[in-house]
Order: sequence, then structure tokens, then C-alpha cells
Amino acid sequence: MWKKIRVFILLLVLAVVVIQSLQDKSDLNWKNSFYVAVYPINVENNPQVAQYIQSLQVQDFAEATDFLNSEAKRYGIQLYRPINIVLGKPIGQLPPAPPVNGGIFEVMLWSLKLRYFAWRHEQNFSVHPQIQLYLLYFDPKLQPRLSHSTALQKGRVGRVNLFGDASYSQQNLVILSHELLHTLGATDKYDFANNMPAFPDGYGNPQQQPLFPQAKAELMGGRVVINENKAVIPKSLTYTVIGEKTAREIGWVK
Repeated sequence: MWKKIRVFILLLVLAVVVIQSLQDKSDLNWKNSFYVAVYPINVENNPQVAQYIQSLQVQDFAEATDFLNSEAKRYGIQLYRPINIVLGKPIGQLPPAPPVNGGIFEVMLWSLKLRYFAWRHEQNFSVHPQIQLYLLYFDPKLQPRLSHSTALQKGRVGRVNLFGDASYSQQNLVILSHELLHTLGATDKYDFANNMPAFPDGYGNPQQQPLFPQAKAELMGGRVVINENKAVIPKSLTYTVIGEKTAREIGWVK
């Protein structure tokens, strides 16, 4: 009996994924703007992080909006503002975390749980957002290293781990923008074993001579390559670009 129920649930999940996939692909014609809602979350109820979240305004995300729209224009997107970020109210609950070493069924189930969480915590905006990102803020003094963030193209929703400190605000926008592009279909372009950007698509300028050091990071490569064995996280979006393969994945290049 349990086996039949499990198969039924799996088929239901697959049906939802297929329908969502078709909808997602049709959205990437860039005939209309994407609205991105970001929701701050104080993960550990830290008082310093609470103060930081309280100070956040939509203008604090303007650099990410401007960067993404500038890159879209560079690739020929004609919309005035292809991407718009709106700030939601802080949320007191944590979105479900992805399974550790989970199988296909567990990952699919988590995906549905995350989308259900997003549906339950929808907020009212003047324009309904197509993308929802939950910004999980941590105190850098207590947690100096962040775990990997996760974002889904199916459902266009993500969990983004960030530092709740103003001194990290620009670097936070690099991480946020990286995860935002995941919701649009962009793939990672670095080696998961050592976090080194993959050549050529993970390099800011793979044609540069000499090749090292790179001046900028490819956003989905995640790091500025200094030499064959060293790469650093960019301090801000000023030191990043969106490469051609990423642009193709999100529909900016046909």
C-alpha cells in the first residue's frame, strides 16, 4: 500500500514539475519584467541582526537591480527594467532546508515544501512577484562562514544565506544576484570540490591575455580568479559580469 502511495505522490510531483517547467520556459522570452520579492529572516533571533534587518530599505538592493538591468541591456534586452527587486516584510519562520544527501524523491518533496512555504507566506505588493527569495541573515561574528544557498528554477524560489551586517551589504548582493539567476535557469560554473571557477565559462574574461589575474568574476562562477589555484569572492557587483553562457541560459542570448 505504501509503495502505491509513494508512486502516486512521485507521479503527482512529476506532473507539477512538467507543468511548471513549461511555464518557466515561456516566461524567459523577456517580453515582460520580472518582479523579485526579497524577505529578510533573522535566523537565530540575534539582536544585532534584528537591528540590521530593521534598517533595510528597498534602496539597499538598488545596486543589484541596476547591475542586472545593465547586463541585460548589454545583451540586447530592450525592456526598461527587466528585473525589479521589492522588499517584503521580515518573516519569523524559516523556509524548509534542503535534504542532506537526499535522493530524487526527497529533493522533489523538499521542492514542493519550499514552494508551499512561499505560497503560505505571500505578501501584498502593487505587482505580484514572480520570484521569491528568503534572505537568511546570520551574525558574522558568530558564524564567519556561510553554508551554500539554494534556489530553484521550478517555482522561482530560493533560500539565500547572508551576513546581517552593513559591512557585508555589497558582498551580500553578489550572493543574492547569483541565486536570483538560478531561479531563471542559470547554472553554477565552478568546481564544487574546490570552488574554483570553471574555464572558460566561469571566468570573467576567458580571452584575457595574460589570463591571470582576472579583473572580474563571472557571476555564476562566483569568484575572481587570481591564478590557477586561487580565487576570491568579489567584494561587490562592480567586480562581476554575466558571461555569454549564463546569458544564454536565462534567455538573453538566443
